[in-house]
Amino acid sequence: MPALSVRNLCKSFVERTLFENVTFDIEKGDKVGFIGANGTGKTTLLKIINGETDADSGDVFTSSDTSLGYMEQHACEHPERSVYDELVSGFSDLIDMEREIEQLNNLLENSPTAENIEKQTALIERFESLGGLTYKSRTRSALIGFGFEEKNFNMPTGKLSGGQRSKLSLLKLLLSQSNFLLLDEPTNHLDISSVNWLESFIKDFRGSMLIISHDRYFLDNVTNKTIELENKKTMMYKGNYTEFKRKKQAFVESLENKYKNDLKEIKRIEGIVEQQKRWGRERNFITAESKQKEADRIKAQLVIPDKALETIHMRFEPKRTSGDDVLIAENLSKSFGEKHLFSNVDFHIRRGERVFIIGENGCGKTTLFNILLGRCALDSGMVDFGAQVDVGYFDQMQSTLDLNKTALNEVWDAFPDMTETKVRTCLGSFLFKGDEVFKPLKKMSGGERARVSLLKLMLNGSNLLLLDEPTNHLDSASREQLENTLENYDGTMLIISHDRYFINRLATRILRLDKSGISEYLGNYDYYLERTSTSNENVIDSDRDTVKKPNDYMLEKQKRAKERKRENEIKKLEKLIENLDMEIENLNREIQCDDTASDYNKLMELSEKLEEKQNELEKAYEDWENLNALE
Repeated sequence: MPALSVRNLCKSFVERTLFENVTFDIEKGDKVGFIGANGTGKTTLLKIINGETDADSGDVFTSSDTSLGYMEQHACEHPERSVYDELVSGFSDLIDMEREIEQLNNLLENSPTAENIEKQTALIERFESLGGLTYKSRTRSALIGFGFEEKNFNMPTGKLSGGQRSKLSLLKLLLSQSNFLLLDEPTNHLDISSVNWLESFIKDFRGSMLIISHDRYFLDNVTNKTIELENKKTMMYKGNYTEFKRKKQAFVESLENKYKNDLKEIKRIEGIVEQQKRWGRERNFITAESKQKEADRIKAQLVIPDKALETIHMRFEPKRTSGDDVLIAENLSKSFGEKHLFSNVDFHIRRGERVFIIGENGCGKTTLFNILLGRCALDSGMVDFGAQVDVGYFDQMQSTLDLNKTALNEVWDAFPDMTETKVRTCLGSFLFKGDEVFKPLKKMSGGERARVSLLKLMLNGSNLLLLDEPTNHLDSASREQLENTLENYDGTMLIISHDRYFINRLATRILRLDKSGISEYLGNYDYYLERTSTSNENVIDSDRDTVKKPNDYMLEKQKRAKERKRENEIKKLEKLIENLDMEIENLNREIQCDDTASDYNKLMELSEKLEEKQNELEKAYEDWENLNALE
């Protein structure tokens, strides 16, 4: 039996239906990514699975040995509770039993009856069997093991960083001994090093997981299946996010091709029916009736492709071109009292560059932006913007928005020369339709406010964009639209981000900020990883004994032979993939041919062959990826 089975779940609210007839299975050990646009009902579905919310209809089944644990998107919702109390609250059953044992002890002092003694003995035995004698020490050990200092155990969770709260919530799940985790945006507020820790945790976790996330790099690293919630229904794909994208595109294309071909076939058959009826003989009517049944059968099986979901449409165009030297920073330093953020920060940004700043939470990245914008004083150093540089700023905290205004007024007040029609058209391209433009910003989600900020930034026409976590609050589709737009942007970019997929796609240079200054890497995130991991390996290797053991030569020889075999197999697979691609292309061309469209049997034969070749291609890709993973 699967660890979790969902059958025909439906959920509606007064104004709309979230999803209908959702059905899927998650096997033991599966790590499943759960994706979809903001507002489609992913969190609601997780709460139904966890028993916090009721579905309108449908069922959720778990195997007898499945124990669910749920981490909400907003971790640690009791800010007044201490770090220790938050973690130990995961043992609420043991705490209640401990309290009951204490009450029984008091009762036995006054009434030592056989019944009370028997009840006390049974309760103590159960308490001990469930780990009641060690849960407090386990809590303290776990906190220390996960980087929490003992002096901070009594600190209110409200004073923790977002990353620390997420870590504490995950630790709470770990101690609960749940073997099926439901995680809602677990990478929110985490810096890159914390996300790397989380990935290691998930890879080592032996149970199952269902993970809501828009962090595509994270999903690629930890998931083996993907569920997408779109158009009120779910579809499950084998593979991580990148594999899902490839398979979904192929599926949508094949569905659209079949739909077009079926429509052509219906039209062809109905033409024959019309022709037979015009001839008017008895055998013609028999033929017409037979052909009409054939057309009706195709109509009954006709699958209309879902309409693609609307995404934001944006284009950043600088109003003028800056000089070659866009921004120079020399010897920047900043401290707040005794807290030293950074010093010796030097960098030079040139026109057309896409530079990303990374670093741990609290290292001063946003403060550095505020220094560049003149909003925060320097302790030392110099900032110089080049000729004709127009700066546009995206604030991750969205503090530049007036939350009392509507979306329409927020944009129109910033650009009063525009007509109302033009402003509403622009808002429409950012998915604010009809009366949505009159919605106050304070009633909007973080994603909606981010879209308003991006629209204002687009209309500004800047040639230097300072973007502080621009993909926060955006769903995957909106993130990809932003990436597409920025790839075609003619200006210069300096971006703070923890979104590794985003960094990997756009970065021409990475600056890592820490207390001692800037480390520079001339490439994208994969290049940064390669360089930093090589450095770590060199440090490790320098500590090793360089004297080889007597059998090292044979081991090296076997290793080289194995590597040659792997490389040969990869080359064979690459040739097979190339041939399969050509065969699929030829089959698609043959299917689109007018002669084929008029021959239903031939069309079905070619479609089956196409599906067979696509399956072979998918298997070849899978084998190729597995071999490359052994590198």
